[in-house]
Amino acid sequence: MQQTLAQKRILLGISGGIAAYKSADLVRRLKERGADVRVILTDAAQHFITPLTLQALSANPVSTSLLDPAAEAAMGHIELAKWADLVLIAPASADVIARLAHGLANDLLTTCILATAAPVAVAPAMNQQMYKNIATQKNLATLKSYNFYIYGPGAGEQACGDVGSGRMLEPLQLVSAVEEHFLAEQKLNNIKITITAGPTREAIDPVRYISNHSSGKMGFALAKAAAALGAEVTLISGPVQLATPAGVKRLDVTSAQQMYEAAMAQAVNSDIFIGCAAVADYRVAEVANEKMKKQGDSALELKLVQNPDIIASVAALSHNRPFTVGFAAETQHVLQYAKDKLARKKLDMICANDVSKSDIGFNSDHNAVTLLWQDGEQALAAQPKEQLANAIVQQILARFSSEN
Repeated sequence: MQQTLAQKRILLGISGGIAAYKSADLVRRLKERGADVRVILTDAAQHFITPLTLQALSANPVSTSLLDPAAEAAMGHIELAKWADLVLIAPASADVIARLAHGLANDLLTTCILATAAPVAVAPAMNQQMYKNIATQKNLATLKSYNFYIYGPGAGEQACGDVGSGRMLEPLQLVSAVEEHFLAEQKLNNIKITITAGPTREAIDPVRYISNHSSGKMGFALAKAAAALGAEVTLISGPVQLATPAGVKRLDVTSAQQMYEAAMAQAVNSDIFIGCAAVADYRVAEVANEKMKKQGDSALELKLVQNPDIIASVAALSHNRPFTVGFAAETQHVLQYAKDKLARKKLDMICANDVSKSDIGFNSDHNAVTLLWQDGEQALAAQPKEQLANAIVQQILARFSSEN
């Protein structure tokens, strides 16, 4: 058997449903292809299949309880969440789909889903009428907006005697879907990506500057996601307090002019350029050599001049132009301004986000964006920036591949 999933770590969640009996074969098939498989069983699932069976097949202990004192002494649910390269829930009952859609964390499986930065796939399995129910369809649509992968369901005769959609895909079909997922990730190998991140600082005098609230978290998450998928990533960062992601080459700059020079030097050697930095539009025309003192009660006037437009300059390159992706951080008319920027600066794609909301955007660990390109768009719901970054990179790759 070809080891198509060698060294891949798959966390399999099994929820309650008659299709749970297929999960034993699914574990075996994943192991045949080289995957390291760990299993979480919900309370309901244990009525259909035993932990001992799955432990024997996976060669790993099976986890069943969020409140297991032995496991949680080492923060077991967090360790499982960090361990996985992919989380697959098969079968995914209507109940677990509903709980995931609403962000609940009332058992080990749903808690791990909230705690993981890994991609998550669900394989629905339920009665055909339950599957067609508007609530289930709405919950599945919500999971899609969260960038969950939905595998199936299949159609046919069901255990209850009904016929229709709702059957869990067969184990080999699920294995093929998992293989395709990791194959898609490998497409970033040998692709060079340059990403700008964080704020810039425009000096007023030796102790003061003009800047903004950008934390750099989104750009660093994008760099981490791209590097994890095999890309050669150069991260041009303004002043931030963030660790460099593993496998990423980092260039530190301070001002917009410095970022412009670094970006133009890297862009011509890149396949993809992502301008995520919050670059200052203006700088002080003349920077004072000494600290400026107050002049009584009189007002202080500063003359500002425009900084170079980094993303527009990259998009305007006539030779060795990379696939160019911008960000539009707006506080009003977000999509309208983003569409204008996409066209005016001749970008290939733009990520529009509303920074007026305190729970997403600047300094937050969460974000929500709408991706726009010439003939399409996709909204990505609010979620942790690391999870969102994976979805953005996958969309960029899809658009880049379609044009090359």
